[in-house]
Amino acid sequence: MDFKATSANPLKLKIDCLIVLTDARLSHNHSGADEALLEQLRGLVKAIKFDGKNGSVQSIYTPTMPFKQIILVGIDGAITNQKKLGCVTAAANQAIKTSAKKLLWIETSESEDLAWQSCAMARSLVQASYKYAKGKKIDPIALNTIFYWTPQKSQLEIINSGLYFGASVGKGVNRSRALGNLPANICTPTYLAQTAREMATACSKLSSKIINEVEMKKLGMGALLSVTAGTKEPAKFIVMEYCGADSTEPPVVLIGKAVTFDSGGISIKPSGGMDEMKFDMCGGAAVFGVMDALISSELAVNVVGLVPAVENMPSGSATKPGDVVTSMSGQTIEVLNTDAEGRLILCDAITFAERFKPKAVIDVATLTGACVLALGKHASGLMTNDQTLGQTIEDCGTRCGDRVWMLPLWEEYDRQLKSNFADMANIGGREAGAITAGCFLARFAKKLRWAHIDIAGTAWMSGKQKAATGRPVPLLMDFLSNCKA
Repeated sequence: MDFKATSANPLKLKIDCLIVLTDARLSHNHSGADEALLEQLRGLVKAIKFDGKNGSVQSIYTPTMPFKQIILVGIDGAITNQKKLGCVTAAANQAIKTSAKKLLWIETSESEDLAWQSCAMARSLVQASYKYAKGKKIDPIALNTIFYWTPQKSQLEIINSGLYFGASVGKGVNRSRALGNLPANICTPTYLAQTAREMATACSKLSSKIINEVEMKKLGMGALLSVTAGTKEPAKFIVMEYCGADSTEPPVVLIGKAVTFDSGGISIKPSGGMDEMKFDMCGGAAVFGVMDALISSELAVNVVGLVPAVENMPSGSATKPGDVVTSMSGQTIEVLNTDAEGRLILCDAITFAERFKPKAVIDVATLTGACVLALGKHASGLMTNDQTLGQTIEDCGTRCGDRVWMLPLWEEYDRQLKSNFADMANIGGREAGAITAGCFLARFAKKLRWAHIDIAGTAWMSGKQKAATGRPVPLLMDFLSNCKA
């Protein structure tokens, strides 16, 4: 898709479809637009009795006007970023369904952030264009050119910047979704490692290194290796380094849990819904998505992506409940539940991250069902040992619509991890499961500015909508682009 800002008269542009975000009275600020166009639009809005309610969509075929179709999308009342993003998403989804090749987007208000608006529009359209293609025949998307209209030439540069960044984020989200949606017999740790190599080969700013199980053993990654002990699929520890800034600039390290299939191991899961455990690698998929977005946007930052990729299966060689393993940090762990495996691969990755002397470390994981019960599908859980870092991440989530909610890491919760046979247990009981998982990881992050994002509720949708969402790629890209960690 090609995105362009324009201040030309809408009636003189050769387009197939016009999208207008408006209320029922067309009372938003459209100053600078052709008055004849506005009059026709007002007449249409009145004739079809468009209610203008948030997210309502109405398509009108207009054979007497320069464009074949108009799509009206309602937006009214107090407009928050979240409300606006919902309306933009509804508009994008409708636009993709049309046969239009060239689209004009009109939604302007002097009081709003034009860079944010244009970014949200481009991101939403690119995301709406995604279709799962593996093993299925799909029709190509017709839409290839999108004009974003503004009444002022002075705004063109900032809007084009927003469009460029938004399209890059949307592309990264789609990369994450594509990996997350693959079946586990295709998307293995080896497949992810090969994907990292291919991405690095295609971009001079990205390098990759794959650490195999022999090297992991030498590094002392006993926690990670305990998870992969029961499967024939070899684990891979994937290291991707994006260098967009001076080499002396400390990087942000992103760690993504990638359990390409999680049966629960010996603590096997119920069969119902187990097919969705292919999504247990969505944290790793998000890191791949961020790398893709960084390459597209050419963001001037240094980022290291660590993806511990394993499969968790039961067999005669699998780790058993009650086994004690030694992590890379030297701390010992009593594995009370082999289905609490994500924290075992993440803790070694957090220790490994120390070598990069990062300014911040953020791990992303589909970690606990407890987080789903606490926050549902709307917000990811956030835990941190640095409140300033946590607040920054929370603010970024609110701005881009990929929201998080901060949970405490109090000492009282940490005590639940006590073990009679090791430095800690890998679970802390039924109560506050999301928080005790965060407390577990915090024990390995004491030398770092660290945050943990639990995306168990937000990484994918279930039921008829079953699919990966690509979250929290927008949040992480907002953090990297707007914040000094």
